[in-house]
Order: sequence, then structure tokens, then C-alpha cells
Amino acid sequence: MLMQAINENKSRIKIYGWFDIGGNASTSNKGRYANNETAYDVIPNSIQLDQVALYFERLPNTVQTEHVDWGFRFTSIYGLDYRYTTAKGIFSQQLLKDNNTYGYDPVMYYLDFYVPQAAKGMDVRIGRYISLPDIEAQLAPNNYTYSHSILYTYDCYTQNGINTTTKLNDHWTVQAGVSGGCESAPWISNAKLTGDVCAAYTWKDGGDNLYACANSINSGKYAYNNLSAYYLTWYHKINTTWHTDTEAWYQYEKDVPNLCYGLSPCISYGSNANIGGNAGEITGPSLITGANGAQCNPLATHCFAPDYAIVNYIEHEFNHHHSSLTIRNEYVDDLKGQRTGNKSRYSEHLVGFNFWLGSTVTFRPELRFEHSYDVPAYDSPSVNGVSGAPTKTTQLTLAGDVIYHF
Repeated sequence: MLMQAINENKSRIKIYGWFDIGGNASTSNKGRYANNETAYDVIPNSIQLDQVALYFERLPNTVQTEHVDWGFRFTSIYGLDYRYTTAKGIFSQQLLKDNNTYGYDPVMYYLDFYVPQAAKGMDVRIGRYISLPDIEAQLAPNNYTYSHSILYTYDCYTQNGINTTTKLNDHWTVQAGVSGGCESAPWISNAKLTGDVCAAYTWKDGGDNLYACANSINSGKYAYNNLSAYYLTWYHKINTTWHTDTEAWYQYEKDVPNLCYGLSPCISYGSNANIGGNAGEITGPSLITGANGAQCNPLATHCFAPDYAIVNYIEHEFNHHHSSLTIRNEYVDDLKGQRTGNKSRYSEHLVGFNFWLGSTVTFRPELRFEHSYDVPAYDSPSVNGVSGAPTKTTQLTLAGDVIYHF
């Protein structure tokens, strides 16, 4: 709409964005961020400015074979959701030092170079980009639903580096790159040289796609969000109005400081600062601000902290693209409590709708139920901004957002 007003949308350089406002009613109510483990609607029983997004971009021409073409993207967001996208070393003091409810994040800035002569076409991306795998994404219109799965909430969000995507033939696409790690600027001391290798196979005329990705290959040793993560995603078209998407992952960190050392039983709890918790709520000489410790054997000073998860989406489209139904089910096992702050298994179930009102407004209501099987994980009371122990094992939220596109 903005580009139409500027020059009738004739230029290849585009400026556009949206306002995203969301709200929820929740059975959790005791603390500022008591809705964890849900995201992004982490503040219970409230209406919040989730995202104001502004894009500047030029897309490379990838449907020609004659010449190398280029593009770029610079995307800024302001709002509550910066708490999830923040990378250490990039305006991160807003979260890791000040724990601001709202903040700014330049979530993407990169150059694209498209080389049609390489195989069936190769894109080279340099800068800060959205991490490669996942059904879900950080920017609001790129998701089926308002809230995010637990699986995605504790995932790698952005990386700074170089990545290539190459189409080998009509079935195979491969990706490879290097970065400074998950949510870490390459220029900070925490940065780790991190590789990624991914491959996708498409068949049935695009009706099925299997995508495997080793998204962060390094030592996996404890640092700020220094995950080793492996993903497998399957997309399947059932018919013209139904499709399903399924994703599984396994990820871990090594040598994670033990929050339970010398304690029996372990009474530690908390949540990662960059996923909606409170910065610095867990402290200790070997802990990094915003990076959880693990809940290990009380005799160990450090331990191996893995987690795994699986999520499934079932999608149905109504009314010639103007509305759709989402059914989401997932299971997560945080074996050492290092990702969620609670050593527990979780399930989450959601029913949501996506309605387009005209061509500029999207409305996404949803009903979500989640359960922690081993310990209370919801409704953490807070005093002076510091969360206490969660008090509930279940949480029900009725939520939704409105996106105004410009």
C-alpha cells in the first residue's frame, strides 16, 4: 500500500511493513511474564504492541539465467517481540542489562547475490539473516498463528554470517554457510565459528518436501545460546485445501553449569532472558547473563544438556485464500531444564484461525492449552521484576492479534 502511494509500486526497491497488536486472556496471572512457556504473548491478561516492522528491500531476479543479480534487505522491529530476536552484541543491553519490556532490533540486514550459472541457480547471502530451518518465523505475517510453539520459542532465531542456497535440479536444493553462532554478533567474545549444512528433496510436483538441516555445527560448549541443533521437517499437500507440516529436532549444549550442584533436591528454576524471561534472574560465577544453567546430578559441576521436540501443523484453507484453520500439536522434552528453565516434558495443543479483512488487515484468534508433566512450569510470581518458582502445571490462553499491513 505504501509503495503504491509512492510510485504506483513500479520500482524494484520496496518499502513496506506492518503494525501487530495482540492480546490474551490466560489462567496465569501472578507475574510480569507468567505466560511462559508460550510466546510471543508472554505477558498474561494484557494487550501489547508486539511488532512495528519496517522493511527496505530489493529482491534479486531469480527467474532469469542471463546475469548475476543482487538484492538486499534491512528490517527493523520495535515492540515486545524484540525479546525473542535480540542477538548478543546488537543493541542487546536493552534486554540483557535493562530487561526492557519493549525494544528495538534490526532483525535482518543482508546482501543477496544470485548466480544463475551455478548449477540451477545459487543465492549467496551475507549479513544477519533468519536461521534456516523451521515451519515458523519471527516476523508476524510469516506464521500460521499468533503464538509460537514451545519448540520454536527455544530455537535459534538469527545468525550473522554467509550462507549459500543452491538448486541442483528440480528435486534437490542444498544450503551451506558459516556464522558467529545463534543470536551472537560475530564481533563479540562469545561468538563461535559455526557451520550449517542443509538439504531439501521435493517430489510429487511440489506436493511433498523433506528438509534436513544441521543448523549450528560447532563444539556445542556452553556459551550464549551456543546450540548444536539438528532438524527434520516434512511438508505434505493432502489436496487443494488441506496440507500438513511436521518438524522434529534434537539440540544440546555441553559443559553447562549445574544449578543443582550441592543441592538435593534441586530447587533451581528460571528462564532464558532472550525468550521472555528476566535478565539475570539466575546468577553465579560460571553463568552467562541470559544463558540458563542446567539441572544436573547434584554431585556434578557441569553436564550435558539436551532437549528434543516434535510439532505438527494441520492446515485448511477456506474462501479462496481469505481465511484458514490451524490445528497444532507438539511434544517437548527439556531433559535438563536448560532451555525452558524447568526440567520437564511438555505438550501443547492449539486451534486457531487466520482471517484476511480486505487486503491490508489480518486477524488471528486462537485457543491454546499446554501442560508440564514433571514440575510446575507456568504462572511464575514476580517481585521487583525477578520471577519466582512457577506454580501451575497447566495453562489455557485465549489470544489473538491484528496485523495492519502498509
